[in-house]
Formats: sequence, C-alpha cells, structure tokens
Amino acid sequence: MSSQLWIVVAGCAVVTALIKGLGPAVLGGRALPARSAGVIGLLAPALLAALVVTSVLAEGQRLAVGAKTAGVVLGGFVLVRGGSVLSGVVVAVVATAGLRAIG
Repeated sequence: MSSQLWIVVAGCAVVTALIKGLGPAVLGGRALPARSAGVIGLLAPALLAALVVTSVLAEGQRLAVGAKTAGVVLGGFVLVRGGSVLSGVVVAVVATAGLRAIG
C-alpha cells in the first residue's frame, strides 16, 4: 500500500482521538445541556438511516431501485405495523431473495 494512504489513516486516527478527548476536556464532568443531549440522542438514528438509504439506493455511482429497496420497504412496513424485528428482517430477506430469484 502507498505511504500516502497510511498517512491519511493515521491522520484520521489522530483527529478521532482529539475529538473524543475534547468533550470531557471541555465539559469537565458537568452534565450536557438538555438541548444538546436531545440532539446527540438523535444523531445515531439519523446516521443509521443515512447508511441504510445509501446502501439500499446506491449502485455504484448511480441511484437504483431494485430488490434490496423492495425488501427494506416491506421489512419496514412489517415493523411499522407492529411486527417484531425478527419478523421484519425475515420478510425483508425473503422478499429480496425472491425478487432476485425471479429477476
């Protein structure tokens, strides 16, 4: 691998460590303000949603709607209707595999 790649990786590691250390250093054991805590609580679901959408709708450098998209939509529908996470995953997997098999 090129040394430039390893420099980027090392730089990312250093920046990540600095960012993680910045919070405790700045707050010094104080509690976060309520507004900040609320926003931080929403970051993980927003990031997960962005990753799912990117994974489901991207095919290389273009947008694509296909079997993966249909599987996620059907699995999400099961969850919205009150089904368990396991049933949502099973529906998504079966729908995706079925559509890939026929298409």
